[in-house]
Amino acid sequence: MLRYALRRLSGFLPTLFVIVTVSFFVIRLAPGGPFEAEQGLRADVRANLEAAYGLNRPLWAQYGRYVGGVLHGDFGPSLKLRDVAVSELIARGLPLSAGLGFAAMALALLAGVGLGLAAALKRGGLIDHATGAFAVLGVSLPGFVVGPFLALVFGLYLHWLPVAGWQPDFAHAVLPLVTLALPVAAYIARLTRGSALEVLRSDYVRTARAKGLSAGRIVLHHVLRPALLPVVSYLGPAVAAIVTGSLVVESVFGLPGTGRYLAEGALNRDYSLVMGMVIVYGTLTLGCNLLADLAYGWLDPRVRYE
Repeated sequence: MLRYALRRLSGFLPTLFVIVTVSFFVIRLAPGGPFEAEQGLRADVRANLEAAYGLNRPLWAQYGRYVGGVLHGDFGPSLKLRDVAVSELIARGLPLSAGLGFAAMALALLAGVGLGLAAALKRGGLIDHATGAFAVLGVSLPGFVVGPFLALVFGLYLHWLPVAGWQPDFAHAVLPLVTLALPVAAYIARLTRGSALEVLRSDYVRTARAKGLSAGRIVLHHVLRPALLPVVSYLGPAVAAIVTGSLVVESVFGLPGTGRYLAEGALNRDYSLVMGMVIVYGTLTLGCNLLADLAYGWLDPRVRYE
């Protein structure tokens, strides 16, 4: 298991380096700049600003300077928010975004696996049909539709939950969590149902039933672990879906997270802010992919020996 983990870990830093490199050059080579949108800015003032932030240097020199700063933990200053470092913005928004993301992932796993197993055990019944309808709706509806709809119903009509702003309490977290978790839970439910149906038809499950084992024991000890293999494989893309979904959710509900900073940085051409958020999201996504690979190797020992 240790050798398998080290082999998976060996690709983490090279992949992150590629992400940083590609993102840096794509952002810098796009037309426009961080100071071109400011009206009435004289040419000499703009030149002084570009010199102060090193934007007048050759592109390769800017890249080398930036990578050197990142290796020392310095993401540089924000180009639009004066006297604010990117690391400060990350420190402000990351706890909220990471907390919502991991909570949404946990909610999606609990709901998706539970519904998928129930649908497989009651194949053709009401629960199965309801789970299928839930999966279709969850996968089809984007976050920018689900979020405003939930805010309209539960916030403006029923007055049960707040629709914007953030306070560290349950009421403010419900709507963003549900909006983030819904598409992932729907896809997990479909994966779990299909995998569980296949496992339930296997020979060793029929043998367990012939021995007189209870249905609950069969599910826990013989069905659940192999049925989760496709779900674990999907965890990497699921994290990416929640990360990209957080950009929309934080904008819809007015949450001060890193997703909102990334959207604002992209609109304002704030190179340092966008790159800092790309590194954070890239690290989180690669780290969760690594954990998913390790979990898959633990659930299916055959993977470790291939």
